[in-house]
Amino acid sequence: MLAISLNYTSGVPIYVQLKDAIKHAVKAGVYPQGAQLPTVRQLAVQLKINANTVSRAYAELEREGVLSTQQGRGTFITLPNAVDYEKLGRMEQLAEQLLTEAAGMGFTIDDVLAVIENIRRVDMADGEKEV
Repeated sequence: MLAISLNYTSGVPIYVQLKDAIKHAVKAGVYPQGAQLPTVRQLAVQLKINANTVSRAYAELEREGVLSTQQGRGTFITLPNAVDYEKLGRMEQLAEQLLTEAAGMGFTIDDVLAVIENIRRVDMADGEKEV
């Protein structure tokens, strides 16, 4: 079974936390491409949440291309889980360096995120693909 920890007081909707946990599990290799997820009912019982919450998370992940539901068979991972951990580690180092240097100049993490979001918006307006 999928080990998921939900925070009911965080202000983040439960279905969003569930989506993020499933995406993280896929990226971490817990679920390889083609692996079957628990049914909506099974996961709802396991997490002690409403089945509609699980269903919403699964539906959004399906729209995002992470999952595929096959009538009568179940819900499966459709994204490959191949993660280049060396590149991911390098990206984390760069992000830490950026945040450290920004903090040294008096900027907060929210300031950095706002700048990144602004750059992303400009790139999207120029027709570049979303990262």
